[in-house]
Amino acid sequence: MRLLHPPIPPWLVPGPEGCRVVLLTRGVVPDAVFLRSLPDNEEALLPMQAAGHQGAWQAYEVLLPWDGGNPATRYAFKLLAGGAQHWLAADGAHPHCPPEALHFRVHPEAPPAWVREQVFYQVFPDRFARAAATPHEPAWGAPLPPAQLQQACYGGDLDGLIARLDHVQHAVGATALYLNPVFSAGSNHRYDTEDYDHVDPRLGGDAALVRLREALSARGMRLVLDAVLNHTGARHPWRQARPHWYARDAQGAVLGWKGHAALPVLDFAEPALRAAVYEGPDAIVRRWLRPPYAIDGWRLDVIHMLGEGPGARHNEVHVRGIRRAIKQENPQAYVLGEHFFEATRWLQGDQEDGVMNYHGFAQPLWAWLAGVDVAGHPIALDAAGFDAWMAGARAATPYAQQLAQLNLLGSHDTPRLLTRLHGDLELMRLAFTLLFTLPGVPCLYYGDEVGMQGGADPDCRRCMDWSGQGWQHGLLDHVRTLAARRRARREWREGAMQTLASGADWLVFARYTDRAATLVGVNRGAASEMEVALEGLPLALPGWGATLRLQLPARGGVVLCGEAAEAG
Repeated sequence: MRLLHPPIPPWLVPGPEGCRVVLLTRGVVPDAVFLRSLPDNEEALLPMQAAGHQGAWQAYEVLLPWDGGNPATRYAFKLLAGGAQHWLAADGAHPHCPPEALHFRVHPEAPPAWVREQVFYQVFPDRFARAAATPHEPAWGAPLPPAQLQQACYGGDLDGLIARLDHVQHAVGATALYLNPVFSAGSNHRYDTEDYDHVDPRLGGDAALVRLREALSARGMRLVLDAVLNHTGARHPWRQARPHWYARDAQGAVLGWKGHAALPVLDFAEPALRAAVYEGPDAIVRRWLRPPYAIDGWRLDVIHMLGEGPGARHNEVHVRGIRRAIKQENPQAYVLGEHFFEATRWLQGDQEDGVMNYHGFAQPLWAWLAGVDVAGHPIALDAAGFDAWMAGARAATPYAQQLAQLNLLGSHDTPRLLTRLHGDLELMRLAFTLLFTLPGVPCLYYGDEVGMQGGADPDCRRCMDWSGQGWQHGLLDHVRTLAARRRARREWREGAMQTLASGADWLVFARYTDRAATLVGVNRGAASEMEVALEGLPLALPGWGATLRLQLPARGGVVLCGEAAEAG
């Protein structure tokens, strides 16, 4: 018996009272079909009613009421047939009731719909572009001793970024910017905030941010800024004027983020601090969402570490409070968390809209293509393991939230992927194909599109090379083509995901809606040929047949798009 539940419309349709849920079956006709839900944390089996056929599939449907006691409403499917049980959960089929951690999940509040429509571009402001050089700054991109790189400023600024927006929008195809911190600070990275009320004068000050906002708005582009709320810089005025706003250890010493005294940690047990950061009418996270800046969202730095005293106590209380404040100012603002590891508990619909998806995308991709884990240690992972890692992360998250994950190949905190791949451009192209076609929102780290390299921080923060002499133009063309196809293909942005086949070095999957599908085959090894069964998809694709023969080039991929013959 085949069971299928794509967690997108028309198979999952949220409404005011709950969700219309549709299960598709093929093969044996079941004796009974139930939807298992968990109101009051107790099992409830809702009988599902036959609802006609969708192609070769029999549909069953029921209304699933919202669970008022938990962030996400959880559900699974139970079928009785021939004296046996068949169960379907978010990770696939089970012979008995699956663990609740594997149930499907849905939340009545979905992330802003605009987010999944974007291609993000991450800019480290000091290293992207500068409007004009000043006498005290080094030549753009000039080599410096390693000891100086951590603090050296090359003079990148917001007006320089404005001047390069044609590259971002047209050469790359990006539609939204995520900027590393722009507020006044002592370092080039600006995670040591000294003034949350003003943009750093070295970047052009508040007026430059207004100019950037206006330039982006004229182009129909979005803007997300970095909020560093877990800690400040040691020279922030609060450090002297509000010493009780900082967390202390058992000996009374102020805690530094990961032991760094230059980054003293804030203590959100203090009501006045909460008012300044998110609760008050003119709080930090509220003010920059208002005109003339009107940013479209916040990326919340190390948000899992924010809390009360040592141990980030009551973290979820404050993350929910930050979300509530942001959504009160702009219900369509994007709440994006930074988590290097699993972020399941922040992604149930009541805290963050999405995260920088290291755990569910970047780390498995590094393992599969580069053979290294997040710590740089060697790891062996075949295509099935790569797929299972990502599928496990998706299964733990409501799918609407999954579509708002910020997928990335690397960032200002990691070695650049091309360097991890030892300069292999074919594998880099393959990584970009995965970035644009797997569920989630693609985010490009500046310069990756032209083949910039760089090791661990600070080497990954090299100045953007605007000479064009070292650019990999074929890579840039590939990225621009993928961005255009993503704009044209709704299933890339909001479609369901289904794995169709895998080998040791290759993987074939589909992204689909009820009206269209894209098949993606990726191969890190030698050229391969395979037959891929399509009968597991809930729509008929004219000309494709029940099976499709695919030829995957060595260290390359194939992307095929098709339209449904009828609603399936």
